[in-house]
Amino acid sequence: MSTGAVRLYNTMTQRVEPLEPAEPGHVRVYVCGLTTYDHAHAGHARTLVAFDVLVRFLRARNYRVTFVRNVTDVDDKILKRAAERGESPLALSERMSRVNADELRACGCLDPDLEPRVSESVPAIVRLIEQLVAREAAYVAETDKGRDVYFAVRAFPGYGKLSHRNVDDLVSGARVEPGDIKRDPLDFALWKASGDGGFGWDSPWGKGRPGWHIECSAMAAEALTPHFDVHGGGMDLIFPHHENEIAQSEAAWGEPFARLWMHSGFVKIDAEKMSKSLGNFVTIAQILERNDGEALRYFLLGAHYRVPIDFDLEKRPDGRVVFPGVDEAERRVDYLYATRETLAATAAGAKPAIEGDTPAAKTVRSAVDRVLAALDNDLNTSVALSILAELAPAANDVALQVARAKKDAKAVARGQALAAAALEAIDACCRPMGLLQTPAPVFFARTQARRLGLRGMDAADVESKVRDRAAARAAKDFAKADGLRAELTEMGIEIQDVSGGDRTTWRVLV
Repeated sequence: MSTGAVRLYNTMTQRVEPLEPAEPGHVRVYVCGLTTYDHAHAGHARTLVAFDVLVRFLRARNYRVTFVRNVTDVDDKILKRAAERGESPLALSERMSRVNADELRACGCLDPDLEPRVSESVPAIVRLIEQLVAREAAYVAETDKGRDVYFAVRAFPGYGKLSHRNVDDLVSGARVEPGDIKRDPLDFALWKASGDGGFGWDSPWGKGRPGWHIECSAMAAEALTPHFDVHGGGMDLIFPHHENEIAQSEAAWGEPFARLWMHSGFVKIDAEKMSKSLGNFVTIAQILERNDGEALRYFLLGAHYRVPIDFDLEKRPDGRVVFPGVDEAERRVDYLYATRETLAATAAGAKPAIEGDTPAAKTVRSAVDRVLAALDNDLNTSVALSILAELAPAANDVALQVARAKKDAKAVARGQALAAAALEAIDACCRPMGLLQTPAPVFFARTQARRLGLRGMDAADVESKVRDRAAARAAKDFAKADGLRAELTEMGIEIQDVSGGDRTTWRVLV
């Protein structure tokens, strides 16, 4: 697979542009990670899944990728939550960072190559602030707790170029609090004094802690260089966070800080952006109680990463809250895993080959190139999934044709070779999207266990009913057998008689 065809939307220029890394063949990516004080929600998952696809896809296109995702483990929210719980702020953030990492892995997200933490980056942050003060892009202000440092927004002429906002308009809408020590309402904190007894680190300005925006500039520069290729995050970070990152970084090191800026769209509930501040969020942990993480991933990939996506909730009469969109996604993931298993059994180790010009052969032959072309075009996962949705039934049709051609050895051989090619195609289509990366037995075991638990059932009870049905069928008591099938169906259990009817398999439906 060659490089050079990838085109991505740049928030800065508001255009889809060719990816042109500073070092040919090597893409340096920085993504704003989580503030580790609570469980991540579905909006966070949407952002981090989108950039996980970017990294996977670029690697599939033979780019070398250095992927950096930070951890904000120093923040006012962390201090507040730690105080409420009587816990050390860094202990709280360390514990929650492990929880968050597990939640993201459950959604199929790769660990980053580098994961800098604010608490471990304070020396680099202090050096950057000192540089900005020396260049008169920042100033020191006295407070009752010590000395703060602020970035002087008007010292940076390009302020507003990412969010496409006019500085004067921003000023007219800004609030100035009584006793505000900033020179300008738009100026923002680089260092916050904490006082001798407060939480923080020693610095040239006394004890304190970094402001939010300066953290990412310092960590990205340390991990990647002060000028790198792609900076990503959620759309809510465009202003002020990323705008401020650009201002302080380019004031220190010149432009561009990042060559290309990418932002994912919001996840919405009842037409409102999902956020903790609005209190209308659903956590990844809550979703994982009901659904598989790969189902959440598939659901999120069903819309283009820049387009807002509606997360639907439904409250059932029994009081349970379900997520219909994620349920449907889980059914589709089930189907893909089952298709892959069928193909592997059908191919029986045959060498992949595509002969003829049947509809199934055409679909298998073209699928991978079509998926990669969709992802080349600004990571269009919705189109890529639609191509996968064509490939899977075509692949199942191949398996069916092989089963029907038992007495035609040549037809069976051709079909097995095509099944092997379809298996390769499904894997190649799923790999850059991070789908089907789990062994099928593991996937089916974990989803079955969860579904049984949600229904309050035990596998042994289901097996007992399946055996009773088999015994009734053997005794030709078909009325009893049909009654047991109906009972299992009512329980949400699908059964299938295989191998001439002498064996029965079962699975729990979503």
